[in-house]
Amino acid sequence: MRLFVFGLGYSASRLAARLGNRGWRVTGTSQDGRAGSIAFDDHERVAFELANATHILSSVPPGEAGDPVLAAHGPALAASRAWLGYLSSTGVYGDTGGAWVDESAPTGTGRRSARSEADAAWLELGARVFRLPGIYGPGRSPLDRVRRGTAQRVDVPGQVFSRIHVDDLVEGVIAGFNGPAGAYNLADDMPAPQVDIVALACRLLGLAVPPLVPLADAGLSPQALAFYAENRRVANGKAKRMLGWRPLYADYRLGLRALSAITSPAIASTAPATASSDQL
Repeated sequence: MRLFVFGLGYSASRLAARLGNRGWRVTGTSQDGRAGSIAFDDHERVAFELANATHILSSVPPGEAGDPVLAAHGPALAASRAWLGYLSSTGVYGDTGGAWVDESAPTGTGRRSARSEADAAWLELGARVFRLPGIYGPGRSPLDRVRRGTAQRVDVPGQVFSRIHVDDLVEGVIAGFNGPAGAYNLADDMPAPQVDIVALACRLLGLAVPPLVPLADAGLSPQALAFYAENRRVANGKAKRMLGWRPLYADYRLGLRALSAITSPAIASTAPATASSDQL
């Protein structure tokens, strides 16, 4: 089995490692030129890999000009008989006022129109489109921000976010290898306020829980502020029914406790995020 990945970032690299241990041949593009990867603009090599891949996954987010993968390789992907997958974002749903949202909900109403357009385009190609909330895992979690002293508890009453442990994301994509084309939300079972997640991370590390900070005083970037403009609970029932997938870390408490039990770097990974749409 041969997997080609556009964008070997944090999540896709975990998938590559998992499949490599199972005997797959995995290669792909990366921004940092890591060993074994190829340059995105090496069109001859990319074309060769696409022609020989049994599975193709893109974790590259769209830019202002749209999806660069589809712009450069759309015809080849449309002609390919390989399994196609795309790591999208639950941000395509926009704000639901805290209500639950599943794959039947309309998309394109949120702040990320380019993401929604890319999501729709991959669906038209017959891909499995995995819509992801905030991604956390080893080296990239609230525990790491607490260790660095950068974690805040931003007080936005009624605000909740969904999240997914990176290993559950990986298993969801693998489950999708045998599932029908379409969109799938991969999220844990317990959307929760950001303030609760940070508080648990502090307690697990034996550190003081920081006080609540009003949103206006949090000093957040425009991008971070935009997260708090949307409020939703992401339903994962379709992935469970159609793919037979179940998250090992069904809520943030299980995920953070597992991470706190392993040795992880004090400074979080600087690898590019893939499709994270919600604050952890």
